[in-house]
Amino acid sequence: MVSIALLSGALIHKVLEPPLTEEGKQAGAGLELPPFIPDDPVLFEQQVRPILERRCVVCHGCYDAPCQLKLSSGEGLRRGASGELIYDPQRIAAMQPTRLFVDAGSTAEWRSRGFHPVLNEGQQTPEDNLKNSVLYRLLRQKQQHPQPHTDLLPDSFTLELGRKQSCPTLETVDDFTQEHPLWGMPYAMPNLSEQEYRTLVSWLAQGSSVPAPPAPSAMVLPQIKQWEHFLNQPSNKQQLVSRYLYEHLFHAHIHFADAPAREFYRLVRSITPPGEAVDEIPTLRPYDDPGAAPFYYRLLRYQPSVVVKNHIVYEFSDKRMERYRTLFLTPEYEVRELPSYEPEIAANPFKAFADIPATSRYRFLLDDAYFFIEGFIKGPVCRGQIALDVIEDQFWVLFFDPDQPVFTNTAQFIGKMADDLQLPVESSNNLDLLSIWTDYWQGQRRYMLEKQAWFKKMGTHDISHAMGYIWDGDGKNPNAALTVFRHFDSGSVAYGLVGSNPETAWVIDYPLFERIHYLLVAGFNVYGNMGHRVSTRIYMDFLRMEGEDYFLAFLPANKRKEIRDAWYVGQRSAVEKLFSTPQDWLNIESVRGYQTDDPQSELYQQIKERVANAVKQAQAINRCGDTGCNGRPDSTEMRVERAMDEIAQLQGANLHAFPDVAFVRVRMDNPEQDLAYTLIRNKAYKNVTSFLADEHERDRSDIEQDTMTVVKWLEGSYPNFFFSVAQSDIEDFTRRCATIRNHNDYEKFVDQYGVRRTNPAFWELADWFQDRLARDDPVSSGLFDLSRYQNR
Repeated sequence: MVSIALLSGALIHKVLEPPLTEEGKQAGAGLELPPFIPDDPVLFEQQVRPILERRCVVCHGCYDAPCQLKLSSGEGLRRGASGELIYDPQRIAAMQPTRLFVDAGSTAEWRSRGFHPVLNEGQQTPEDNLKNSVLYRLLRQKQQHPQPHTDLLPDSFTLELGRKQSCPTLETVDDFTQEHPLWGMPYAMPNLSEQEYRTLVSWLAQGSSVPAPPAPSAMVLPQIKQWEHFLNQPSNKQQLVSRYLYEHLFHAHIHFADAPAREFYRLVRSITPPGEAVDEIPTLRPYDDPGAAPFYYRLLRYQPSVVVKNHIVYEFSDKRMERYRTLFLTPEYEVRELPSYEPEIAANPFKAFADIPATSRYRFLLDDAYFFIEGFIKGPVCRGQIALDVIEDQFWVLFFDPDQPVFTNTAQFIGKMADDLQLPVESSNNLDLLSIWTDYWQGQRRYMLEKQAWFKKMGTHDISHAMGYIWDGDGKNPNAALTVFRHFDSGSVAYGLVGSNPETAWVIDYPLFERIHYLLVAGFNVYGNMGHRVSTRIYMDFLRMEGEDYFLAFLPANKRKEIRDAWYVGQRSAVEKLFSTPQDWLNIESVRGYQTDDPQSELYQQIKERVANAVKQAQAINRCGDTGCNGRPDSTEMRVERAMDEIAQLQGANLHAFPDVAFVRVRMDNPEQDLAYTLIRNKAYKNVTSFLADEHERDRSDIEQDTMTVVKWLEGSYPNFFFSVAQSDIEDFTRRCATIRNHNDYEKFVDQYGVRRTNPAFWELADWFQDRLARDDPVSSGLFDLSRYQNR
């Protein structure tokens, strides 16, 4: 019945809006004004924004929006589209940045930079507003040429991540429609409902009015004033601290304590002081020279619709400010001279911020480790391939305790090694990679050799004593243990130790933590060239190895090489040969007391016990964003839990057909009690990558070690598929999961429980998942991106 209704709606629109004619080549030939345009104004906030967000922004909300068409704000609508690719791995020269709200101040400036309009920019009449609107033409195209309502989409649709873009202009949209009649908007998704379509078309006909962005709320204004006063104090000490904070929080969506849940701010540098309108300084990186004129740290309200894939939340509060005072201002140290913005200083945090106690910097990062790790997974790029190509599909992240005498965390050691900790960012747009790496790799080797010399002096510790070197979150901070998931071309971070024991884990010290941030967040240029991309990727390989080696150091010396060799085969071994690393430390015994022939499992158990208190809080935060929300499941819910636990035990080749991330809605007798789960497929590799290989070249000979993680929340930014199952069918759902052996079995499973792109119920289920996330975690939630939904 639903598909018939949609088809009927499409036929109605064919009658109301005559099809394109062959007469004439001018844009808009044959268009007539639809009769349903109302006299009363269509209200953007109440009527239009919800449709744009749920049907358009879910694919057009970040740097990776097709044709750079960002529909998440009025500014993006007015800017329009461009055929220039931001994610172009073969780019020889860096491209000019195209950041909304930053790199151009008017529509005319965007036109001069090659963006073409998608809205009418001529005479403002209802007829012209539609005839001269590319957006309207693509919406109309979809209504006149609805996609199939069952089975898979035809092969004429291109859905791969790196697909060739089609960015029709007003002059080419007629040809585009004739060549690709099914490619109207929403692309490769079910049609809009008739009411949604009429609302958007009416709004476009009335001139596409978007209200001015809201000002800060009355509750937030005093806090903005307080924070801007704090950050702009004139002393050298405060200026250095504020610079450090800015370079670590520039990408944050700052939320003020007790403020409305959906009100966020960006910390920016402005040429205007507090009390005046913000005039942001458009530097590419947060440590780039802001210029000779005075500047001020300001808080600017975040305008676009919030999408999960770049929503990295950080809270400002009175408690936070007091913490900053304790960490950075109360300690007695002198800042005689502020560091320069010359690249060799500014790009090296160990030089620029040498005056700030290293312990304070490390504690600052640990306080909100989830935020900073999420930065390198999501970061300022919306796609995480640069970081993600060199990590496992699931691993745990732990940290050295700042109160323990870990030599790499001391100011003396960091100061001595600062030159060798230089990151390959300020010159990495250079394509002469060999000369770049002659210097940077030698510095990395010297750093590793120095650590190795210190390692020999550490002595041997009983495993129970060695666990004291692992930070336990001071018994209460859930940031002490994190799980990172890689979902092929995206990633996510969860609090706690989620899933079964991973193949690898990282233990992070202060120098490693800081370098990850400056390499992948503060120093990463999404507009950079191939040289920047490759040098970043190589260096990230070394940082990953460094974190894994710290984990290995807790294992018996006679097992380390065997375990490490199992990780470093295939393309990893090629990297090792190209950049050979000092390995004498592998033979130095540092931990004793293991009881079995499986010390890695023993170590994981010891770690779980060490961080147990932090993990208890982490589980609640994952589920609802709050430490106090865990309720006891009833018997029916326990039945579902047991079934899902069985799916989590699946392993090996029978998981091959599953997507990386699938959301599952379990429909209970009472819809208000429906449950949400995520199935995460963890692919096992004999290597993670080399910088010379793409995803399809990864060594998958460990496919029998693939695992499934099942969590009782919505994990990830890019769901690849949806399943919907009634609670009464949950055992059958589990049984069918377990019997999948090939793609044919999986297709039958999808026929029973899956929701394909062609399913008329797709939008209803997508909206349910969006609503569920917003209900469970109103501050940290955002719109899921549906652009990587599979055609299965």
